[in-house]
Amino acid sequence: MDDLWQNERRLWQEGVGAYEELMGPECVMAFASMGIMARSEIIDSIRGAPRWSSIDMTDTTPTGPAGNVSIIGYRALATRPGNEPYEAACTSTYVAVDGRWKLAQHQQSAVQRA
Repeated sequence: MDDLWQNERRLWQEGVGAYEELMGPECVMAFASMGIMARSEIIDSIRGAPRWSSIDMTDTTPTGPAGNVSIIGYRALATRPGNEPYEAACTSTYVAVDGRWKLAQHQQSAVQRA
């Protein structure tokens, strides 16, 4: 299970290489501000986006692996220089492929900060 959290952290803080390594071929992501994106669109959007300098994951909710599928949920608080902190409720679904977890789905819902 620790691998999933490490993967998730890498996706927030690292660049295109992490996405190419960790995403499955049919990965889909959903963001309120950007809509629903497929793998190639995700990678294109990451190329020009600054990565997050820190990510705090709280309210972590792992479902544990059920066969070759594992789902995690968490609240993210991410920061990067020059920007307001970003807070979101997130879920990710991973599928085991050849003994390695690959991201199949990720969803973020922005949370209004109090």
